[in-house]
Amino acid sequence: MSGPHFHVPLAWRLSGLALIWTLVALAFAGQHYLTSAKVGVPVAWGSAITGALADWYLFGLLAIPGAWLARRFNLAGPHWRLRIALHLVAGTVFSLVWILLRTALAQVLIPLRGAEKPFDEMLRYVLVATFFFNMIVYWVVVTGTHAVAYYNSFRERERNVLELESRLSSARLQALRMQLNPHFLFNALNGIGTLMYRDVEAADNMLVKLASLLRQSLDRGDRLTAPLREELEFIDRYLALEQMRFGNRLIVERDIDANLLHLHVPTLLLQPLVENAIKHGVEPVQKPGTVTLRIQATPDGTLVLIVEDNGRGLPPEGVHREGVGTSNTRHRLQQQYGGNASFRLDPRPEGGTIATILIDGVVDPLRSRESDDAG
Repeated sequence: MSGPHFHVPLAWRLSGLALIWTLVALAFAGQHYLTSAKVGVPVAWGSAITGALADWYLFGLLAIPGAWLARRFNLAGPHWRLRIALHLVAGTVFSLVWILLRTALAQVLIPLRGAEKPFDEMLRYVLVATFFFNMIVYWVVVTGTHAVAYYNSFRERERNVLELESRLSSARLQALRMQLNPHFLFNALNGIGTLMYRDVEAADNMLVKLASLLRQSLDRGDRLTAPLREELEFIDRYLALEQMRFGNRLIVERDIDANLLHLHVPTLLLQPLVENAIKHGVEPVQKPGTVTLRIQATPDGTLVLIVEDNGRGLPPEGVHREGVGTSNTRHRLQQQYGGNASFRLDPRPEGGTIATILIDGVVDPLRSRESDDAG
C-alpha cells in the first residue's frame, strides 16, 4: 500500500526558503559582529545584520534561476561534461550578477553607516572579496537542488513500487477467488446430478437454493473481504443446500463468538473448508457426520477459525495431496496477510480432521476482554 502524497503550497515553500536564508544571514551577522570585536574594529549589531541580510537575500533571489538550471540540466543525465561546463558558466554569471547588485545596494546601505565609497571602488572591492565565495554558494544551490530532486524521485519510485505490489497482490487474490467459484459450482452441480436419480423434487429445490447462493456470491462483486457475519450467512445457505442432499446424515454445530462477527476476512474463506469437511469427512462414511464451526479470539488478539469434522480423517502421510480449496486457502492467506496468518490440517484425536486458520492482529484484545467481562 502506498503512503499518502502531500502537496506543499507554494507560499509555504517560499516562506520556508526565506526562513532558511534569514537564519543563514543571522549566523553570518553574528560571526561578523564577534570577529570584528575580536580584532579591535567593532561594528554595530544593526549594521552587521543589515549587511548580512542584504548579502543572503540576494543569494536567495538569484538561487531561484540557479535551482531552475539545476533541475533543467541535471548532472546525472547524459552529456554530463557539457552540463558541468554550462553550470560553470552559470556560476560565473551568478557571482558577477550578485556582485553588481550587492555593489549597487551598498550605495544605499553604506551611507547609512557613514562610510560612502565610489561605485567603481566598491565594485572592485566586492569582486575581489566575494567572487569565489559566490561560486561556492551557486554550487551549494545546485547540489541542494539535486539532493531534493533525488529524494523526491526516490519517494516517487517507492510509491510506485508499493502501488504496483498492491495491485499485483489484489490481482492474485482475485485470480484465486475466481478459481474457487467454478470449483464450488461444479461440486454443487455434481451433488444435484447425483440426487436427481433418487429424488427429483429435492434436486429441484437444491437448484433453487443454488441459484440463491450464486446470486449472493455475485452480489459481492469484486470485494476481496467481507464481514464474518456475511461469510457465515453464506455458509448457512451452503449447508442448507448440503443438508438437503445428506438429510439426517449431516449434523452442523456452531461455537461462534458473536463479538467477532464485524471482523473482515477474505471472501469465501470458510466455504472450501466446510465443503472439504463434507466431501472428504462426512460423505465417505455411512454413519451420521458432524461438521463443527468454531470462531474465537485468543487473549493476544489472534482470530481463530476452525472447521472440524468427525469423518474418516486425513489419509496416511505421503498420500494426501492438497485440493483446489485447501491450496487456495493457503495462498490467499499468504497473499493477504503474509506471515501474520497460518493454515493447517490436523487429525482429530477422536477421528476426523481439524482445519485451523489463525490470523494475527485483526482482533482488539482490549475490546475482546471488555466483551467477555460484559458477558
